Amino acid sequence: MTRPPRPAPLSLRLTPEDRSRLERDAAGMSLGSYIRWRLFDPDQPPPRRRGKAPVKDHRALSEVVARFGQSHIAANLNQLAKAANSGSLVVTPDIEAELREAIGHVADIRRLLIAALDLSEGAH
Repeated sequence: MTRPPRPAPLSLRLTPEDRSRLERDAAGMSLGSYIRWRLFDPDQPPPRRRGKAPVKDHRALSEVVARFGQSHIAANLNQLAKAANSGSLVVTPDIEAELREAIGHVADIRRLLIAALDLSEGAH
């Protein structure tokens, strides 16, 4: 099955001020979608917007995902929940140390996510 050819791109030179205004007015929409909407469908509701918090730092986000993969957090939390529900969770000094280490990992992941998504510490 062959696809129809894609339309040719259109280039437009803007001053930095015009570009800033366009990005501000687009308010999270891709610029192409915003321009098409303004030109051809201004009486219709605007098209879907991108996520409110696009990724600022893809490298930091990749590090977070890698740490999740290495941490076994989900499996460990599931084991803790089962032990707590059955009443067999005994907190020894070793277990307490491991729990504190896990809390540190979660705090690191939280910090990296906040940085990667360009969120402020108070915006949660």
